Amino acid sequence: MSVIIEIEHLTKRFGKRIAVDDLSLTVHPGEIFGLVGPNGAGKTTTMRMLATLLQPDSGEIRVGGHSVQRQPREVRRMLGYMPDSFGVYGDMSVQEYLDFFGACYKIAPAKRAALIADLLELVEIGHRRDDMVDTLSTGLKQRLGLARVLIHDPEVLVLDEPASGLDPRARIEIRELLREIARLGKTILFSSHILADVSQLCTRVAILESGKVVALGSLEQLNNRLIPHRILHLGLLKTVDPAQAQRTISKLAGIRDLRPLEGLRNSEWIAFEAEFEGDDSALHGLLRDLLAHGLPLVQFHEDTQTLEEVFLRATKGIVS
Repeated sequence: MSVIIEIEHLTKRFGKRIAVDDLSLTVHPGEIFGLVGPNGAGKTTTMRMLATLLQPDSGEIRVGGHSVQRQPREVRRMLGYMPDSFGVYGDMSVQEYLDFFGACYKIAPAKRAALIADLLELVEIGHRRDDMVDTLSTGLKQRLGLARVLIHDPEVLVLDEPASGLDPRARIEIRELLREIARLGKTILFSSHILADVSQLCTRVAILESGKVVALGSLEQLNNRLIPHRILHLGLLKTVDPAQAQRTISKLAGIRDLRPLEGLRNSEWIAFEAEFEGDDSALHGLLRDLLAHGLPLVQFHEDTQTLEEVFLRATKGIVS
């Protein structure tokens, strides 16, 4: 199966407000796919429709070929959903909590004990199995939530803000856990306001605004589309005249808007920043030309654009 999630022309209104507006995208098996966007962009509404909790006004969603609207039972068997704020039963132990949901999914009692033990080992909270749920930290509750959505062995996980409210260490641990779950062959679709998590985890990203997809692709593809100029940092020894070096570099193929970096000068260097147009072959040619002109180059590297910069370019809140 080349596509496991298909969303076609999806629309959802709440009164006069259009929360999701003719949205279309696909997710492939084994992907970690990220949904990002400002508040009110339609991320949670899209995920709730995908999880069969909201009916679309129009459009189609299929999970593993099953229609969310016409075959919700089949979709629920394939899908595990963790909302951004999920209920936990604080007066249950961790073991009892997972046993309860195992019973809800009609997993035989004889199988539940071993299954729960495996899940607790996977999410690394086996040592807390007898603790009451309300004694767990936010990070451990998130781990318990992941164990819960995995209890019926779904092929697809839909996670709404899985790292919300976590401290930096817990966020890193959740990222590693999601990678481990993906290595088990699961497809993960998740939303996050923490763009660093998205950029480090996702194979592809959809940026939403006002219910529409405004950018879609891998981070590299989005970089190339939204920030076409590569940013280069060049450092030269002070044995060369700065003005002459700037004139020489400015004339080289692909160089745009060469600027001295006064604040970043090493005591022994002259530093420049340049916008560069060209692919990797052209970048290699630029390095060759710099050396051919006898410039005393000691630093030559590309400034990798972050997802934050891509996000700002893609959404309307920032004027480029």
